Amino acid sequence: MDTDRVKRVCIIGASGKLGQYMVGHALERGYEVVGVCRERSVPKLAAFEGRMTVVPGDTNDPEVIRRAVAGCDGVLTVLVPWGVRQYASGTAQAVLDHARPGARLVFSCGWHITRDGKDTYSRLFLLGVRIATVLAKLVRAVELDDQVEACRRVFASDTRWTVVRGSSLEEGESQGMPVWSRHVGDPVLAGNLTRRVDFALFMVAALTDDTLVQEAPAIVGCRTPSALAHAEGSRS
Repeated sequence: MDTDRVKRVCIIGASGKLGQYMVGHALERGYEVVGVCRERSVPKLAAFEGRMTVVPGDTNDPEVIRRAVAGCDGVLTVLVPWGVRQYASGTAQAVLDHARPGARLVFSCGWHITRDGKDTYSRLFLLGVRIATVLAKLVRAVELDDQVEACRRVFASDTRWTVVRGSSLEEGESQGMPVWSRHVGDPVLAGNLTRRVDFALFMVAALTDDTLVQEAPAIVGCRTPSALAHAEGSRS
C-alpha cells in the first residue's frame, strides 16, 4: 500500500501503553487519529488532547467500533483478553464486521498465538502460558483462550489483515524497527525481547507494508543478540 493511501487511522485500545505509543507514531506520520478506549481510561490520553479524536466505550461493543472506524484507511487493534466475556474475540469480530472494505487491519497479540502450528516453543514458555491461563481463569481477570479465538477469526477472514505477535516486552527508548519471522523458534527470535515503543512502531509501519498482508509476523528487538547475529550472518 502506498503511504499516501493511509490518511485516517483508528487505534483500538489507545489508552494502554502500547496504544499510546501507536498514537504517537501515527501522529508523527501525519495520520488523522481516532482512538477507542474505555470511558474511565480517557484521561490517559490527555497528552494528545486536541491532536486526536477519542471515542469512549468498550472495544467489544459493535456500535462503538462502527462509529470509530468509519472512514478509516487503517485500524490498529490491541487484542486484550480482559475478563471472561469474550472481550478479545468480540473486539476482533467488531473490527472485521465494520472496517471499510480494503482497509488495512493490524492486530497485536503474543507469541503464544500460532497460525499454522509450525511454531516451536520451549518447555519453559509453554509452562508459563499454561500457568498464566489457569491463574487468570481462577481470578476471572484474563481469558487467554479468547485471544486465540480472536486470532482464529482474523486468520479465517478475507480482509487485509496482519497479526503482529510480540515477544517479551520492556520499556526504554526506541532501538529501531524490530525484525520478524513467520515462526516462533526461528534462531533470529531467540532474544525474546522487544521494546514496547518498537512493537508499536512495527504495528504502525505494517499499515503501509503490503508484504505483511495476511501474515502473522513474530517480532523481536533489532538490538537483541539473536537479531544482531542474524544481521551479521546475512552480511557475511
